Amino acid sequence: MSGSVLENNAISFAKNENQLMIADMIRKFGKEHITPKMMEWDEAQTFPIEVFKKLGELGLMGVLVPTEYGGSGFSYTEYVTAITELSSICSSIGLSMAAHNSLCTGHILAFGNEEQKKKYLPKLATAEWIGAWGLTEANTGSDAMRMRCTAVQDGDYWVINGTKNWITHGITGDVAVVLVRTGELLDSKGITAFVIERGTPGFKGGKKENKLGMRASETAELIFENCRVHKSQILGNVGDGFIQAMKVLDGGRISIAALSLGIAKGCLDASIKYSKEREQFGQSISKFQAIAFKLADMATEFEAAELLTLNAADLKNKGQKVTVAGAMAKYYASEICVKAANEAVQIFGGYGFTKDFPVEKFYRDSKLCTIGEGTSEIQKLVIARELLK
Repeated sequence: MSGSVLENNAISFAKNENQLMIADMIRKFGKEHITPKMMEWDEAQTFPIEVFKKLGELGLMGVLVPTEYGGSGFSYTEYVTAITELSSICSSIGLSMAAHNSLCTGHILAFGNEEQKKKYLPKLATAEWIGAWGLTEANTGSDAMRMRCTAVQDGDYWVINGTKNWITHGITGDVAVVLVRTGELLDSKGITAFVIERGTPGFKGGKKENKLGMRASETAELIFENCRVHKSQILGNVGDGFIQAMKVLDGGRISIAALSLGIAKGCLDASIKYSKEREQFGQSISKFQAIAFKLADMATEFEAAELLTLNAADLKNKGQKVTVAGAMAKYYASEICVKAANEAVQIFGGYGFTKDFPVEKFYRDSKLCTIGEGTSEIQKLVIARELLK
């Protein structure tokens, strides 16, 4: 591995006009449409689809989609800002927005033919349709090549059988990009990506997961029982699916890094505010070095994670390889967001353990960031393999 991941010395990561506009728009949107009900959604595990329809009207469900397909046509830099700002308010909303954009929509954008793009991207970019993406199965988390969900060719159709687990929008999604095995077990050329619409006979949502955090972001099974899908629904060529999925995950890891940044930002902002207001021994607790040092560490780690994330986004914008930069950003940002949430609860003390203050929810939500779209351990494997080439 030559040089540093931060090789672009001439780059300025100062916020551009679009980023400032997006951040301001999301803060106003969150205050009106998210904050008043987010704890209610969290308690009931409600997926607030109406919020995503409104986000679609703002162009935030097709951030990266070119304007010719009804999207906003922004770069990964604006995309990182959008996820970070949303997640600093409610990380469930940030997670669902990210999964819709980078996984389902992103896969079709990257690998669909023109007909597929024209058919699906305008509906996804406006949130007329909500997207899902299915790779993981009950027994194949990081070990995707052992998938058991299979497709067998029957003339112009493929017959799909099996299940997918841990799928964001598994029940509510209107369309799903699904990776299934069309060849031999462990063959990287034996997996194919299909676009499957809700309502296709033999395709349905299954069990909804009862989760620790991210409870307003729907996670459920996809079930296929002799589901017949026409060959025109294949993305790319038969056997391209695994390679496509790995490239989609490279970009998806930038999404999770941005999600992690949002949680860390929310924790830091809440902690600064609370530490100035909370008094003990006749002064605000921000005056105590123990608290001030926690805030200093949180702020420094946030800045470092943001630089890694923006660097990965910049490489993605330039069409350069982002495997290692994305893995580093996702690994570091997700770990520091868990740490920030832990420190925030500590700063809030007993109040941090109650649902009356935001850090309790950040604490529960943060852990998924070290697991989803590749665990921290998988990120370290990706980074180490590149170092040892």
